[in-house]
Amino acid sequence: MTGITGDMHALLAADAPAIEVGSGCVRRDLPAARGMRAWIVEMAPGSEWPRVDEHPTGEDVYVLEGEMIEGDRRFPAGSWLHFLPGSSHRPRTETGLRLLGFNPLEPGDG
Repeated sequence: MTGITGDMHALLAADAPAIEVGSGCVRRDLPAARGMRAWIVEMAPGSEWPRVDEHPTGEDVYVLEGEMIEGDRRFPAGSWLHFLPGSSHRPRTETGLRLLGFNPLEPGDG
């Protein structure tokens, strides 16, 4: 089979609207499969996520660029992090960071 059948949505990630979530922290929401959220987060060097990020349904993150720091652990580009349902964290970075994340929507979310 060649080509694409059915509908699809394509965009350059840089064209997704940038939503400032805190000082030096930007999120870009991406189209995703039904029942899922997908996004890219960009964090400036020396920044920290503005609050503890809680995951009632879990979260998966792939570090695209830079380094994500969680507590005393460092995750360089190429790292895959799987947060179980009920987990929480507050990422920070010294170098700057770009990551791709996914999580299931909570019941009742669009």
